[in-house]
Amino acid sequence: MLIHLVARRAAVAFLFAVLAASKASAQFDFVGSWAPLATEDVQNDSVPVDYLGLALTDEARTRALSYDESQKSMIERQCAGWGAAYMVLGPFGLRVTSQTDPVTNRVVSFTIGAWEDWNGMIIWMDGRPRPSEHALHTQAGFTVGRWDGGALAARTTHVKAGFIRKTGVPLTDQATIDWRFFRHGDVLTVLMVATDPVYLVEPEIVSKSFRLSRTPLDYRAECDTAYEGREPGDSVPHYAPDQNPFADEFVNLYHLPREAVLGYRETLYPEYRKKIKDTYVPPPPCTESCGAAGNFVLRRQ
Repeated sequence: MLIHLVARRAAVAFLFAVLAASKASAQFDFVGSWAPLATEDVQNDSVPVDYLGLALTDEARTRALSYDESQKSMIERQCAGWGAAYMVLGPFGLRVTSQTDPVTNRVVSFTIGAWEDWNGMIIWMDGRPRPSEHALHTQAGFTVGRWDGGALAARTTHVKAGFIRKTGVPLTDQATIDWRFFRHGDVLTVLMVATDPVYLVEPEIVSKSFRLSRTPLDYRAECDTAYEGREPGDSVPHYAPDQNPFADEFVNLYHLPREAVLGYRETLYPEYRKKIKDTYVPPPPCTESCGAAGNFVLRRQ
């Protein structure tokens, strides 16, 4: 009986050791500098009214069409910075550091460093509970992470009301953002899934890849306000939603139906391409000074 008991305990101990080893092998080295790879559609802010790939509620569409970029010239808004989603929407790379428990040597948190116009993010890995729903909401929000298979999974809550795109598409403080960080060799892929019960009919999904950089990245610069023509207390620049002067710019540039540009749900799906196939006339190929716009047109043909 004793021999069987010892054998069973040894088998259980071996199983736990195997599972622990398997769990450890699923984790990857996240710390370091990661330079952005321009291989995915992440720069949706070159034209003021461009909501392609979004499924907006009517209220969100109205808010977005009322947005005027001149709001950022207001002294009280110049240093507000962008929210958590800008990690994959902005042009910068990632600088990741970690904090470990001095006793257990376990990782307590990962910190993704701030940029010029982004406030950074702390991913808590120690299982701490989330704050009360009434706790302070910030641009960075509150993020809890865990290892899930071969990925680092995280969720951000307690975000401050802001924007999901720099073109003025809004996001409320009820939004949540789910993250997956995958590493394949020297390439780190970040998947973002943003959900908002007020402004998004369906989640916004964006991915962005980064390559490990041997050169340390440091984008942080202090924000200094300056006079840009508006004084504190001035009215907030905006447009009447039905009078936005840029509403047709993207439509005319790429010969797209207006509904495709304004973030209606049906435009997300392959069936919509079939719907407009017989009526869509692509613009002529760009021949000089094309930049990103010309490349986009060439890819579409």
